[in-house]
Amino acid sequence: MVGIIIASHGEFATGILQSGAMIFGEQENAKAVTLMPSEGPDDVRAKMEEAIASFDNQDEVLFLVDLWGGTPFNQASSLMEGHNNWAIVAGLNLAMVIESYASRMSMNTAHEIAAHIIDTAKDAVKVKPEELEPEAPADEPAAAPSGASAGAPGTFEYVLARIDSRLLHGQVATSWTRSTSPTRIIVVSDSVAKDELRKKLIQQAAPSGIKAHTVPIRKMIELAKDDQHFGGQRALLLFENPQDALRAVEGGVPLDTINVGSMSHSTGKVQPNKVLAFDQNDIDTFKKLKEAGVKFDVRKVPGDSGGNMDEILRRAQMELDKQK
Repeated sequence: MVGIIIASHGEFATGILQSGAMIFGEQENAKAVTLMPSEGPDDVRAKMEEAIASFDNQDEVLFLVDLWGGTPFNQASSLMEGHNNWAIVAGLNLAMVIESYASRMSMNTAHEIAAHIIDTAKDAVKVKPEELEPEAPADEPAAAPSGASAGAPGTFEYVLARIDSRLLHGQVATSWTRSTSPTRIIVVSDSVAKDELRKKLIQQAAPSGIKAHTVPIRKMIELAKDDQHFGGQRALLLFENPQDALRAVEGGVPLDTINVGSMSHSTGKVQPNKVLAFDQNDIDTFKKLKEAGVKFDVRKVPGDSGGNMDEILRRAQMELDKQK
């Protein structure tokens, strides 16, 4: 695995390493190196050398630094002498870090990853309101429309169905889309479909090149039965709660497995683990989904170990029974 050093002036590197872990999960062979006000170039170099020594593969190292020509960049450049396989990318941002983590799953060299993450890092720089964005050069080719095969005979291929009270957020927009390669992200919710602000925020949160839609449950059932227009389309479905997922399954949306990622706590719910909270209706709904033949994949991000849903529901039921 390629080792990654995230280096910056001040605590920026430490913070962005932590942010990357929140979205993509804790990472091995990834270290933060900081240049603090009381430190100098030799201190940064020593920290980098210590980080590299901890990596499983010291032949492939990628430096992600905050500023081209700054001290972290200069020290990384000095260390690169004699290491032709290493690489540096400057202009550190969170999208760059997450994409580098994802790239390590399929790429084995620092050079490959460095070349690959540039477009993602640049595309993450946006402005709102959108009219402030500079116009693309006239000779720049237009991007191919997302889902170019839309309209072909066939039905959706469901690459992921996920229950997540936060719907489309960083973990979904990065790690899950990276691992499942959808052409469409579809939020299936009656309440969100009526909320214009939430619909717009979901559209804006979609990763580059993937369209996000919000549809009521009834409409998703209709779309699932349409075998004339969605051939070649890979759908990632997001449900806010298990009740919406059950309605979709009972209506004919063919889901074999549902990823259970996050269910927020509220009054009257118990929380048998850090990210899932249940009331009696939730427990009963999961039992109905299981009776319908649905399997459960309990993970926040693809790299997590799967949880045992039967055991989680058993603990939740015990806690609810204690409250009675």
